[in-house]
Amino acid sequence: MRKNKIFLSLISFLLIVILTGCIDGNTSNNNSSDSSTKAETEEKVVNIGYTGPLSGSAALYGENTLNGLEMAAEEINEEGFEVNGETYKLNIVSLDDKYLPNESASNAKRLVQENATPIIYTPHSGGIAALQVFNEQENFIIGAYSSEPAITEQGNELTVRIPPSYHGYVEPFTTYSMERFGNKLAVIPPVTQYGQDWAEELLPHWEEQGGEVVHKASVDFAKETDFYTLLTNALESDPDVIFLGGPSEPTANVVNQARQLGFEGGFIIMDQAKLDEMKRITETYDVLEGAIGTMPLVEADYPGVPAFVEKYTEEHGIEPGSEAGFHYVSLYIFVEAMKAAGNVEDATVIREHIQDGLDALPEDKQVYVIPSIDENGAFEIVTRVSAVEDGEIIGIPID
Repeated sequence: MRKNKIFLSLISFLLIVILTGCIDGNTSNNNSSDSSTKAETEEKVVNIGYTGPLSGSAALYGENTLNGLEMAAEEINEEGFEVNGETYKLNIVSLDDKYLPNESASNAKRLVQENATPIIYTPHSGGIAALQVFNEQENFIIGAYSSEPAITEQGNELTVRIPPSYHGYVEPFTTYSMERFGNKLAVIPPVTQYGQDWAEELLPHWEEQGGEVVHKASVDFAKETDFYTLLTNALESDPDVIFLGGPSEPTANVVNQARQLGFEGGFIIMDQAKLDEMKRITETYDVLEGAIGTMPLVEADYPGVPAFVEKYTEEHGIEPGSEAGFHYVSLYIFVEAMKAAGNVEDATVIREHIQDGLDALPEDKQVYVIPSIDENGAFEIVTRVSAVEDGEIIGIPID
């Protein structure tokens, strides 16, 4: 209940900001770009909006999400897609919001006004909350990439939450970490609302299972790059496990520094950070020994994964993570929904056909298997988790 009140308070605040004119749909943004194949003037085009962090500490995270969208759009544009006898192509219009909700709202208004986008993606809960203030009135679907459960508890009928809720991670993360390392937990989530909500979900469960929270702090990745003092204070409490997360790159830097300071325990990694992406920073899974997090996409056995991984790696020089994978598959789902709806403009009509889009998704595009969307607008996906043991990723069974 408290999380919902916080989420609703954020939406109320943003509504006041918008109404007082602080958010201006005509705000310029020098980081905007039209990405994906440019359709010729005689072709019909559907603009798909994106507002996310393309600069700052979360830029890599934002780029990963955008890469998935662009790759799907490029493939779809090879032949286009047909709706009511007309052939359409996609144009991804991306704007940098620097991970700031007010910028997300400004960008979304600009995207609707200038590009008539029926769908706008945003990959962070603050941005999603900002868009939920007005998306139903402006008639666009939010492609919501966040595991924050409150996103689909607001009754917003034009929000589609793409990844699974983090509810499903709390129990297996707790059980594994306690059994392997012990019951003393240091908590260092990011200062974002998402990070604080994640901690609020985890801590009561940890204590209910007999655990003890020995240290609480938060980290602001937008301002901090040296975590020595933060970690020194945490390690003085002699924790068995550290809970942390956020974008993969800074999260990996925290882990590196914790090991340098002598910490030998485990890590509970929030689902935003990905073990395989963190390894690119730590250079080895040995540093991440005992960490538990989500299952890396490259380790998954979904039918569309091999071809997607091969093509993405060829284009970008690195293996894709779940951010790219979820955005890739979701765009295909939205296109199938448009085809089923016989409409590329009316977000309400398109939303009514999302289940048809899921049912029609070609098997070779199933980077994730998503059988259904629930009544609140969340994709229903089986939760999979993994941990690092003896320098390798292993799947952790969930009851």
